[in-house]
Amino acid sequence: MNTELTHFDAEGQAHMVDVGAKSITHRIAVAEGRIRMEPRTLEMIEQGGHKKGDVLGIARIAGIMAAKKTSDLVPLCHPLALTRIAIDFSVEPSLPGVRCTARVETQGQTGVEMEAINTVQVSLLTIYDMCKAVDRAMTIDQVRLLEKAGGKSGHWRRASGP
Repeated sequence: MNTELTHFDAEGQAHMVDVGAKSITHRIAVAEGRIRMEPRTLEMIEQGGHKKGDVLGIARIAGIMAAKKTSDLVPLCHPLALTRIAIDFSVEPSLPGVRCTARVETQGQTGVEMEAINTVQVSLLTIYDMCKAVDRAMTIDQVRLLEKAGGKSGHWRRASGP
């Protein structure tokens, strides 16, 4: 693992990392997060009874859009040609809430970790936006990278646990 921050030059100035000499490889990142809510809010989402429409369907589209716009939001993030964005929602009555998992892929010279994390955050934020009229106490938490593969640093997977 690198022990230096890569987005600063020798003089300490912020810069976009030069990836021009890196090999093009298949890059994958998987991230997850969750939104906790009142049981009645979760029930509305499950039953599709929300007056704004299909909450999870709209959140999925928002997440896809977010992945594609990541470099517009994170100043030193490279714009990437993404080859896959897959978003999965699982309703978890034990939270109660919804878990979002995003897998983002590209063939490129830099990883897609930022895109995967951004996808999860915006997907969950969209759920919050659509449901806030009935549940303002919803909590988004545990947004984190689970796995990344590709590039010279190879494969990394989060150890199990919180």
